[in-house]
Order: sequence, then C-alpha cells, then structure tokens
Amino acid sequence: MPIDLRHVEDERFQQAEMNIGMVGHVDHGKTTLTKALSGVWTDTHSEETRRGISIRLGYADTVLTRCPECGTYSVEEKCPECGAETEWLRRVSFVDSPGHETLMATMLSGAAIMDAAILVIAANEPCPQPQTREHLMALEIIGTRDVIVVQNKIDLVTPEEAREHYEQIVEFLEEETHLDPDETPIIPISAQHGANLDVLVEAMYEHFEPPEHDTKSPFRMYIARSFDVNKPGTRPEDLKGGVIGGAIVQGEVEIGDEIEIRPGRRVERYGREEWEPIHTEVVSLHANVTPVERARPGGLVGIGTKLDPAMTKADRLSGQVAGEPDTLPPVRDELLLDVELLERVVGTEEQRKVEPIRTNEVLMLTVGTATTVGVVTSARDDEVEIKLKQPVCAEEGDRVAISRRIQRWRLIGHGVIKG
Repeated sequence: MPIDLRHVEDERFQQAEMNIGMVGHVDHGKTTLTKALSGVWTDTHSEETRRGISIRLGYADTVLTRCPECGTYSVEEKCPECGAETEWLRRVSFVDSPGHETLMATMLSGAAIMDAAILVIAANEPCPQPQTREHLMALEIIGTRDVIVVQNKIDLVTPEEAREHYEQIVEFLEEETHLDPDETPIIPISAQHGANLDVLVEAMYEHFEPPEHDTKSPFRMYIARSFDVNKPGTRPEDLKGGVIGGAIVQGEVEIGDEIEIRPGRRVERYGREEWEPIHTEVVSLHANVTPVERARPGGLVGIGTKLDPAMTKADRLSGQVAGEPDTLPPVRDELLLDVELLERVVGTEEQRKVEPIRTNEVLMLTVGTATTVGVVTSARDDEVEIKLKQPVCAEEGDRVAISRRIQRWRLIGHGVIKG
C-alpha cells in the first residue's frame, strides 16, 4: 500500500513539491492509476460513483520512493521486491481530471494548477481518441509542457496489439502534438494490476522537474474547490468554518493570517449588483491530508477559515483567488485579449476548421481555475473585447483558454489579457 501521509513528521515531506495532472479520454484509467499510486479513490461524489466517471477534479498525494538495496522505485515504505525500507524521494500531488467531453471546462480549470501531466491512453482503443487530443492541446495552451504518456490496460490486449498501439501513439505525438516521442517517455502499464508502476515512478522522478517556487511575494492561491465539512445534524457550537482548496502560486500562509478572496460575493446596492471581496482568517492548514502550520507553493492545500460554511459548500468559491489583503489582481467584468486561434477544432472526430471570432458570439473562457461565459463586444484581427457574465480576478498577461459552442463547448484557442 502507498504511504499513509496523515501524520508526516519530516518537514521535507509535509507538503508536495509539484502538482501532476492525470489527463486523457474518458474511461482510459486515470482514476484507477491515481488509486494505484496514492491509495486514494478520487471519485467520491455520489453521481461519480453511480456513473463510473470523474465529474469533479479529484486530488491525492503520494511519496515517490526508492529501495537503497535493489534500486526498485515505488510509492511504498517497504520495497515490494526485497522488503527493505525505502528512502523517500519526493512528495507529489495528483490532479485527477474528468475525461468526458461535456466536462472540458472542469479539466481546463484543473490544468491551470498542473506543473506536469501524465497522459493516460488505453491500449484497447485506437489512438488518438477525441479527448486525448483535446486534453493535450489544453495542456499546451495553459503552458504545461512536461508530459509522460502512459499506455494503460495492456492486460486487455495481446503483445502484438500492444506494439501496434504503441506505434499509433508515436505517430500521434509526431504528427499532431508539440511532444517529441524520442524525448517523451511512453510507458506500458496495467493500473488495475499494478504492472510496470515501478518504471512509471522512476520516470516521474527523473523526467518531472519541480518548479522553482516564489515564497517571497505576497501569498496568492487559485481556489479549485470549496467545502462545507460539517455533517448534517452538527450542533451549532461544534460547527466548523468553510474550507477552500487549491494551489498556492506564490508566497506563504500561516494559521492566524487574514486573507482576502476575490471577486468575492455578489451584493446588491442601490438596485445594482456588485461584487464585494471576502475577508476571513486562516484557522487550519492541510497539505492534502497532512496538517501543517505554514503552507507554501507546491502541491494542493486546504485552508480552514471562519467563513459561514454555506458560502463554501458545493464549490461555491471555486475559480476565485485568495491572497494577502490588498495585493490581489483587479476584478474584471470585461477582458481585452490578444487571441491566437487553433487551425482545427480539437475534441471532435471531424476536426473542422476554426472560424474567426465574431462580434456578439458567446464564448466560454477559463482564467486560472475560473470558468465564465462572455459575449464578444468587439472582434478585430487578433484582438477581442469580451463582456463577462461573471467577473474574474486576473491580471495583465494571464493566459485565457477560449472555447466555442459547437454542439458543446470546444476548445478553439487561447488569449492573453491586455491592460
């Protein structure tokens, strides 16, 4: 079993060094692989359990280990080969994203906090599938370029079929992606049976380089989830404040710190709707399941607050930005973007040509972990102005993923915020 991280005493491993996305087409084994590497089944929502697919972003941590006796890589405290005690190498967080085509907005919001990614491709289906293309393009647009390809479910095909499928993956990488198959690990595994996971763990350790973290700038975090952790029937005096979760992108935060959340909450003043920042205090910190006194960039962090839990339940604050008061980017209900469109619409079998953006059309935009819809008020050459239905907290230079309604929302390009 993977290491239990609930009570880690070594400060070097109390928080993950990086976030690794699990991406790929629906039912190719992302959640099963996350479970094999972390011991955590991330599909916990009742509808996810009923339908057998991921609907929300899932999170889990693990520690990569190596046996000093026989050199075997694993995620366990005792070497699965020789039984010796392993040495801990690196703690990582997994972001398990949904692969269903109707949940692309959720995947895009998760991509914003991925430092690297594992692209899961099932060996018992032709490569590429529509969301294999779309997820890989989303990573490129967001700026995540460090990728390992996993050829999963090799237990369901013959050796000859596995080799033929491997060649399909190589051809896909060469002809349709920014990845070089000579430099991108392609690892055959069976997540269900744990086959070849030692090779995958070694590749994760050798191939993925944790980013350099800025701990000196004011604290800032992209909120990806928010929760009410109180069970029904909890007595009023025992209620706990709302919890926000996500990735710290800069700075550090400690228990007792005051934080600000933007855009905040919608209020009505003098007959007009406005957005008011939320201020609260940090009362607890968890690096995934490990309680900590201070949190920094790296991995996924949960922050317990004094907020009314009704404000945080059911991901109500997902997509917002938390940080040190008076240091956050402006709240914008309009965006001016420099736009670069793709040649073809990804995520569809026919891959139709991307038409220019038109004035008055409706687009879906993903900024950080926020997803909103906007109407184009002006479109000229490679510059567009968009009026947002719901505002975002973002600064000049931030990247924006752009999707268009083609039966459902399809990724068509990206933009950079101006001004």
